[in-house]
Amino acid sequence: MSEAKTEIASSPGTARPYDSKLGIVTGGSRGIGAAVATRLAAKGCNLLLVYTSDSSTEPTKQLCSELSSSHKVQCSAVQADLSSPAEAAAKIVEAARSFFGSYSPNKPFQIDILINNAGVASNQHMNDPKKGPIQEDEFQRVYSVNVLAPLLLTQAVAPHLPANRAGRIVNVSSVSSSIGYQGQSVYAGSKAALEAMTRTWSRELASRATVNAVNPGPAWGDMYAAAGKTFWDINQPYVDAAPLAQYDGEADVLAKAGPDADRFDHIVRESMGGRRPGFTSEIAGTIDMLCSAESGWTTGSVICANGGMKMSIA
Repeated sequence: MSEAKTEIASSPGTARPYDSKLGIVTGGSRGIGAAVATRLAAKGCNLLLVYTSDSSTEPTKQLCSELSSSHKVQCSAVQADLSSPAEAAAKIVEAARSFFGSYSPNKPFQIDILINNAGVASNQHMNDPKKGPIQEDEFQRVYSVNVLAPLLLTQAVAPHLPANRAGRIVNVSSVSSSIGYQGQSVYAGSKAALEAMTRTWSRELASRATVNAVNPGPAWGDMYAAAGKTFWDINQPYVDAAPLAQYDGEADVLAKAGPDADRFDHIVRESMGGRRPGFTSEIAGTIDMLCSAESGWTTGSVICANGGMKMSIA
C-alpha cells in the first residue's frame, strides 16, 4: 500500500486559477506525477497524462476518470516511450493537439503547463564489485529518459506556449544532483544536467514561460518502503540534517500516509531514527506553487522540495 491520495475537493467556492488551461504531466500515472495531476485538476486544469508501460494503462485511465469526475476538468492519457525521445515528443504534442481540439475546437492550440516529471533511476558504483563497471548503455538508458526526453519535449512544446509569459514549465530533478550520493554518478549527473537546462530554458523561453525545477529528497511510497535498511542507513545522515524530517507520530503526518499509516509509523520510528521522508503530496504542493500566477517573477531556479535536506535556491 502506498501513501494516501491527495484529496483536494472542488466546490463552487474553490479557486480555479488554472481553469481552461492545458497541462502535460509526464510520469503522470503514479507518485509525484499523479499527486501533481490531482492538485492541478482541483484548480481547474485540463490534463494530458503521459505514461510509458502497459501496466500503467489502466491506472492512468482510472486516475483521469477520477479527476474528470471530481473536478469537472478534461483529462486524457497517452502512452509514449520516453526512451525514444524524438518519437515520444512528437506523439505527446500531437496527442495534446487532438485532445485540446476535442473540447476547444474553435480556439488556437495552446499548452500552458508542462511538468517534466518522468525519470529512471540508476544506482551503481564505478567498478562496482557486484555489478561491474558502469557501461555506456547504462549511461545512454538514463540520459535518454532523464535528459534528452525533457529537452526534446520542451522544444516541441515551446511553439505552443502562451505568448505573454503565462506559461509554466517545472522540471523534477533530485537532491541527488548536489548531495553526492555514492553510486549515483549516472543518475545524479542526469539530474544536474536537467537543472542546467532549466537555467538555459528560462532565458530562451522568457517571452513565453517561466522555467523552474524542484529537487525532491526521499519520498514515501512502496518503492522507498521496500528499499530496505541498507539504503535507509546510507540516506540517514542526509535525512538527519533536514529540519522538517523530525517525526513523533503527529496526526497530520499520519493522515498523509493514509491506509499505510501503521507501516509508515513503524518503519520511521524503528528503522529511520524518527526522521521521515517526504510525501508526494508535499512535493506536488511546491510544484503547484511554481505553476501559479504568483510565481511569475521566479524563473531559472531550483527550488528545494526536500524538507531542508538541502537548503538553497539556485
